[in-house]
Amino acid sequence: MKRIYSIDLMRGIVMIIMALDHVRDLLHTTSLTDQPTNLATTTPALFFTRWVTHLCAPTFVFLSGVSAFVSMKNRNDMYATRRFLLIRGVWLMALEFTLVNFGLLFDVRFKILIFEVIAAIGLGFIVLAFLINRSPKTIGIIGLAIMFLHNLAPLVPGSESSVFKKVLMPFFAPGVIPLGGDRSCFMAYPPLPWLAIMLIGFATARFFTLEIQKQRSVFLKLALASFTMFIILRAINIYGDPVPWSQQKNGVYTFLSFINLTKYPPSLQFCLLFPGIMFLILSAVQGIKGKITDVISVYGKVPLFYFLVHFYIIHSLVFVMVFLQGFSPSDLEFGFNFGRPKSGSGLALWAIYLVWTGIVVVMYPLCKWYARYKEAHKEKKWLRYL
Repeated sequence: MKRIYSIDLMRGIVMIIMALDHVRDLLHTTSLTDQPTNLATTTPALFFTRWVTHLCAPTFVFLSGVSAFVSMKNRNDMYATRRFLLIRGVWLMALEFTLVNFGLLFDVRFKILIFEVIAAIGLGFIVLAFLINRSPKTIGIIGLAIMFLHNLAPLVPGSESSVFKKVLMPFFAPGVIPLGGDRSCFMAYPPLPWLAIMLIGFATARFFTLEIQKQRSVFLKLALASFTMFIILRAINIYGDPVPWSQQKNGVYTFLSFINLTKYPPSLQFCLLFPGIMFLILSAVQGIKGKITDVISVYGKVPLFYFLVHFYIIHSLVFVMVFLQGFSPSDLEFGFNFGRPKSGSGLALWAIYLVWTGIVVVMYPLCKWYARYKEAHKEKKWLRYL
């Protein structure tokens, strides 16, 4: 199987959207004090600025599963595919706890390690490497079982000091794993729910090999099925998300409550709605190719390169912002403050969109250069991992 254009395009769309979330998270005035999806304090504009970026992580993880299937078909060698997935998985986890964590927190002591999406994908590749000899159907069933049942994990009986609660629960829900001394690992992306999305991606990758019209039809049907199940579960308001929706002060905020889903960990309803949106977009873009889609797909060809570089650019802008706002080096607070002072810094939402646009524009020539470099130096095997 050759490189699939619609995968690069879909990935490029979410790479662009992802930068918006990271700019908001590091630079917005309220990002250190309030959650943008907190209906008691947010505005619809701020809510949707955050909400739309929920599409990114499940799409990355799903397409990682698809890419693993494509890699397997291209190699036509089960042993080579397993080896590649194992090496790439270990590499991604090492990258998460070094360059990615530092780019996020700028903490030279690495006092807190954060297990986020890159590590979740890495661990998913490692698990998939051991499942690779199973049929895609079996792998898909495993993924669906995890997706539909993982919300039951908090209901497992036992004290907080039990083995399940202390050791296994962080694989299902956010938690802190002590590493000795004053160091710890925060499981922001519990790996099992995200593994489910990757396994489903691997199992459904064969749909990308269909004729264009059939792809449109299949992805549209998957989108409608996902939306239907989401609406039914959300309307019932009993299972599928730990935070039920409720009547709010007006219809707009009630609607926001209805679509305000849990990402940490990704609830069943989250795993229905946002992949459903992804399937809808995939259905719409099949067979479309032009100047705009060519530009967008450039970002999707080098996602890890984009991820790393754009993070360091955004975090560097944090210091530009705080110094221009009159703060001194002694005011800087690192760790979860990202180097910003405890209060008083930040940009308005309209400025966030301007900075985001600038980041996306700056990243385009960098991604285009790196994509061409990879294409021209296929003999350099290390390039497969970045």
